[in-house]
Amino acid sequence: METVLQFILGVLIIAVGVAVSIGLHEVGHLVPAKLFGIKVTQYMIGFGPTIFSRTKGETQYGVKAVPLGGYISMVGMFPPRREGEKPVANSTGFFQSMVQDARQVSQLSIGLEEDRAFYRKPVWQRIIVMLGGPFMNLVLAVVFFSIVLVGFGTVQSSTTVGSVSACVLPATSDRQECESGDQPSPGAAAGLQPGDELVSLNGTPITSWEQSTAIIRDSAGETLPLVVLRDGVETTLRVTPLLTQRYVLDDKGQVVENADGTKQTEDVGFVGIGAASELVPQPITAVFPLIGENIASTVGIVANLPQRLYDVAQAAFGSGERDVNGPISVVGVGRVAGEIASIDTIPIASKAASLLGLLGSLNIALFVINLVPLTPLDGGHVAAAVWEAIRRGFAKLFKRKDPGPVDAAKLMPLTFVVVILFGGMTALLVYADIVKPINIFG
Repeated sequence: METVLQFILGVLIIAVGVAVSIGLHEVGHLVPAKLFGIKVTQYMIGFGPTIFSRTKGETQYGVKAVPLGGYISMVGMFPPRREGEKPVANSTGFFQSMVQDARQVSQLSIGLEEDRAFYRKPVWQRIIVMLGGPFMNLVLAVVFFSIVLVGFGTVQSSTTVGSVSACVLPATSDRQECESGDQPSPGAAAGLQPGDELVSLNGTPITSWEQSTAIIRDSAGETLPLVVLRDGVETTLRVTPLLTQRYVLDDKGQVVENADGTKQTEDVGFVGIGAASELVPQPITAVFPLIGENIASTVGIVANLPQRLYDVAQAAFGSGERDVNGPISVVGVGRVAGEIASIDTIPIASKAASLLGLLGSLNIALFVINLVPLTPLDGGHVAAAVWEAIRRGFAKLFKRKDPGPVDAAKLMPLTFVVVILFGGMTALLVYADIVKPINIFG
């Protein structure tokens, strides 16, 4: 019962975090819009029927039933069609009607306050308004990751023994458990116990687990004095590393493979102890490289989204496994959060750090996705504004007539297609996260 409650708590924490992230994303649009004098009629979290709303000034603030996003309604998003302008070429009546309806709704929203319309504002102001949302997600990511790295720290090996192998098994052994007749590990034979803190090995003070590992690997067959701190008292043990076969690891801790795909091994000293992990606070300078890595990873996912979604579909409707680094829905994020919160083998601090890191990664995803230059995403409106600046710049350079604002209403057919695609993607990911969830814990 306690595990179930912890799972629910994890889901609720992420749900609140997502709601706050969405709400502040829209605040990132709302604040500059009001500062620049654009009339904002609505600020809503969610879509569908309105659950709660309150009007303050000229803006209605509220929460809607489907918590899959949010929006602000600014008047005059699209300029009226120029007099004498022909309908969109090579388009069906359905799409022509969609474009015209968008223009009409935009004009009706303006009323008598033409100067407060979005399309009437300078390009730089419109770009700031549209980038305000993604920028807020980036700020939130920096805040979350700063708390994780500086406040909690990253998981690193400590100088405390976390585990002691009962026997010696080669790295290439198919068995993972000891059997009668197996040779006891040097660590077990020396009397080492989980919780022992390494003080010195062979006369060398131990300040890191990697330092002790290096000494052990180079000392096969030698009996080494090992001083440990146990229950507050220093105890001297004698350990003799055994020459055994271990995998070769690279700088990232990954097993090095030979040209034929087999794993490389080497004969080194082995004691059979593992380090206990601990959270080590990092300097603030570690935050931005981590942000950069997350952005690069998310950009890679978005750039290969069709292939990624195909892989998800293959796993969801077949026997394959989900890629732990692949896309997931809010359902999947909630499930991961619940699993993290319900693990009894990690301390509360590690759970909190993991949940905050999850929220940081989510905000990076919102930042990157919203910058994609397709309407109705923020990046689509930014692209339209930039194109308008380029057109007007060339017109001024060549002393031509001002071409006027870009008619973003013509992008409504593209918006319709993008919405349909995003809806299908969301449905696929939600289904996959229910029937074939990502297993991040192995």
